[in-house]
Amino acid sequence: MKSEISAPARSFTVRLSATRRGARLARRLVLTQLDLWGFPYATSLSEAAETVTAELAANAVTHGRTPGRDIRLALTLSRTHTAHILRIAVSDTRPDHLPPDPATLTAPSTETPGGRGLFLVDALATRWGCTVHDHLVKTVWAELAHSRSQEKVLDVSHWSVNHLPVT
Repeated sequence: MKSEISAPARSFTVRLSATRRGARLARRLVLTQLDLWGFPYATSLSEAAETVTAELAANAVTHGRTPGRDIRLALTLSRTHTAHILRIAVSDTRPDHLPPDPATLTAPSTETPGGRGLFLVDALATRWGCTVHDHLVKTVWAELAHSRSQEKVLDVSHWSVNHLPVT
């Protein structure tokens, strides 16, 4: 069965401060944007996206921070015949600090206090990786596949303010 894109992608991009506050805001913006796109809070896609975004943004502000430079969060939602594909991408200004290759990801020692974030990304994402654009910018991205039959998504594109359903 083909998994070609059957509908135009939706996208969202924002620059955020490379701080813990910026990373926290990235997580909240992803949840809000997914809700606007018809994936309400507390759905499997929104919860996975929240976790992946939190890890990618935290890594960007911890390992990819350059004073005075922002991080960039980009979301792209595509639809195939069988699934929605959400691509979460966080760019920072430290291409010299690369994450491990997904194929060579190894577990940290049990005594190490951190280093488990990419394991969460690896477990939740269909695929993930890193793209170095030039000597100034790298992007760590993850794709989440969400079967169109997993959850009923409320289509509100045809509603007007005067015809909202009463619940």
